[in-house]
Amino acid sequence: MKEKLGKVIIAPGVLVTIARLTTLSTPGVVRMSAGWTDSMGRLLRRRGPGDGVRIEVEDNTVSVDLYIVVEQDVNMLELSQEIQAEVSRAIHDMVGMEVKEVNIHIQDVEIPRNED
Repeated sequence: MKEKLGKVIIAPGVLVTIARLTTLSTPGVVRMSAGWTDSMGRLLRRRGPGDGVRIEVEDNTVSVDLYIVVEQDVNMLELSQEIQAEVSRAIHDMVGMEVKEVNIHIQDVEIPRNED
């Protein structure tokens, strides 16, 4: 029998970190993009660890928006589906919260520079 000892509170920053690290570990992702925070980041002249990730929590359910830059020769649909599955699994496995949605916003494609 489990005894209730108190509350467990997961800070939104923890969810941001899980989503960000899971996304960046997916082959084909070059980096996170400032995305929706781009204008605010320029206004405040700072960037933080949440760049490229937006998290909303409502009734113990998580919605995630990810803003990414991808490699040139990657199948963007397959990559996006893989990220959705992995981020959803990571959040559920690590903090036990249900994931309502993981939205992928591909902001750019990284084109390799020719080094001559």
